[in-house]
Amino acid sequence: MLQQQLTSLLAQTDIALTEKQQQQLVQYVELLDKWNKAYNLTSVRLPEEMMIKHIMDSLVVAPHLKGKHYIDVGTGPGLPGIVLAIALPDTQFILLDSLGKRVRFLMQVKHALGLENVTPVQSRVEEYQPSVKLDGVLSRAFASLQDMVDWCSHLIDHSGKFIALKGVFPSDELDSLPAGIKFDEKISLEVPELDAQRHLIILSKD
Repeated sequence: MLQQQLTSLLAQTDIALTEKQQQQLVQYVELLDKWNKAYNLTSVRLPEEMMIKHIMDSLVVAPHLKGKHYIDVGTGPGLPGIVLAIALPDTQFILLDSLGKRVRFLMQVKHALGLENVTPVQSRVEEYQPSVKLDGVLSRAFASLQDMVDWCSHLIDHSGKFIALKGVFPSDELDSLPAGIKFDEKISLEVPELDAQRHLIILSKD
């Protein structure tokens, strides 16, 4: 059922995934559904809705990631980090969250899906110091652009990017960006069967 749904959704995009990657995404939704009942990881309750609102919503970002080392701040149950790690097996993802129950879930997903390119970390973002040079900071429904830049500035240098997954184009937030931060580009994302606006906002340091 979920496999057929995923195949149908992927057919509406230019994203090509192997059979193994598709199986991993289905398995991830099944784990999320199972753990959600006890841990309340997401307000989306139905696996079929998770496939659109979580999996596809995260997956459409994959073609726009250029680097090899990313951190997903406030990852929650692994969105978009787990999905992107499945889609981009040669790219490393640190999944950062301050809540222990979420990080335990992420460890379970990493183990169950055999994801070597994922490192779950329990920490507050402002206290975390990466051990590798990061190409970008990812956030989905995490905070305003201002907060993202304030809290995550220490994670990247001038070659790194702030990559925010947003709904409606956040013009107000962009108007009030702090000094030293520049707006690089916006990318309109098309999520199959999701009737809502989606934008990728990319910022960098001046």
